[in-house]
Amino acid sequence: MNTLSARLLAIEDDPQIQRFLLAALEAHGYALEIATTGNEGLRLAALHQPDVVIVDLGLPDISGLDVIGRLREWYKRPILVLSARNRESDKVAALDLGADDYLTKPFGIGELLARLRVAQRHLAERPGDAAGSRIEIGALVIDLAAHRVRRDGVDIHLTPIEYRLLAALAQHRGKVLTHRQLLRDVWGANHVESPHYLRIYMRALRHKIEAEPTRPRYLLTEVGVGYRFADAPDG
Repeated sequence: MNTLSARLLAIEDDPQIQRFLLAALEAHGYALEIATTGNEGLRLAALHQPDVVIVDLGLPDISGLDVIGRLREWYKRPILVLSARNRESDKVAALDLGADDYLTKPFGIGELLARLRVAQRHLAERPGDAAGSRIEIGALVIDLAAHRVRRDGVDIHLTPIEYRLLAALAQHRGKVLTHRQLLRDVWGANHVESPHYLRIYMRALRHKIEAEPTRPRYLLTEVGVGYRFADAPDG
């Protein structure tokens, strides 16, 4: 999916933000539709099946969190939160409900475009696609089908838990995964309140994956929220 064919839906009630999004995104080739309430956004999403939904949390009728939860009952494509709320609890709640990314107002168009490009790549690499089973970023190669990890052409031995943790992050690269999401996916629902497991294994994984574990390029920390596998290596 290229930019010219991408259809976006923004659920946003602020007229200034609406005008900014229309001018900026249409100038970069996106087709944008705007809903001013949560219920209108849900109706338009079901009617037009956009490639990406952009959601504000502070809507006049229902909460943006409610919108995300109701969308995720059927909508499988990327959801990007665009909100003035910058508390960690709001970010965690949105991501736990199924949002793919969270951008805080005020924001720059360059960052928004970068987040949309990441969302488009996620949409293009649907689970089960052969192209999505092999991830190459910088010197790191992760072959999900073969359960094989290499850096600079050298095989890296990972324990089963380390591999599951890396695979969970890599399959959602560019997306923030909360502590609870990772604990549930890697260790199971009984361990969602055991964040020390995550810290211990993330430290060990960085020592095996990163050239400089204290300055990670791939396994990035989102303070107070979770972790993110870089969509492209930093530096």
